[in-house]
Amino acid sequence: MTKTSTRHVYALALGSNRPLSARLAPARLLKEAVRLIGQLGTVLAVAPVIKTPPLGPSRRIFANSATLVESYLPPEAMLLHLQAIERRLGRQRFMHWGARRLDIDIILWSGGRWNSRSLRIPHPAFRERDFVLTPLCAIAPDWRDPVSGLSMRHLRFRLRKAISGG
Repeated sequence: MTKTSTRHVYALALGSNRPLSARLAPARLLKEAVRLIGQLGTVLAVAPVIKTPPLGPSRRIFANSATLVESYLPPEAMLLHLQAIERRLGRQRFMHWGARRLDIDIILWSGGRWNSRSLRIPHPAFRERDFVLTPLCAIAPDWRDPVSGLSMRHLRFRLRKAISGG
């Protein structure tokens, strides 16, 4: 593991809508993912799992959650380890927006913004995704988006107001 001397806090979004086996249905896959994420650092909080409708062509309902993890891993190394966890738990990348066993996204980190060829933090689309904001609000409602300066709670309120047309 590539480590720095600085501890970082990451806000991760987790989703699954395809079981790995009869024993590992989507909600249990998320729980197993959090256990494996704990090997990368210290899990500080885990949001309750929520059920959400899919985006795109998939018809399966998603199980979504979020977690906060503190780690010495810098963002690029964290991304590589999270992708390894996805693969270990059956993720195959072959269809954009398709059914997936596991998706782990880095949404925010304590370092603010990060831009590289393989990773952008904050996640570019998180502000428009209630299935990301709702779990984040459960564990980090006051964490501020480094781009807008708004808290997760405020972003969720604005999104829901826009969705309802109010």
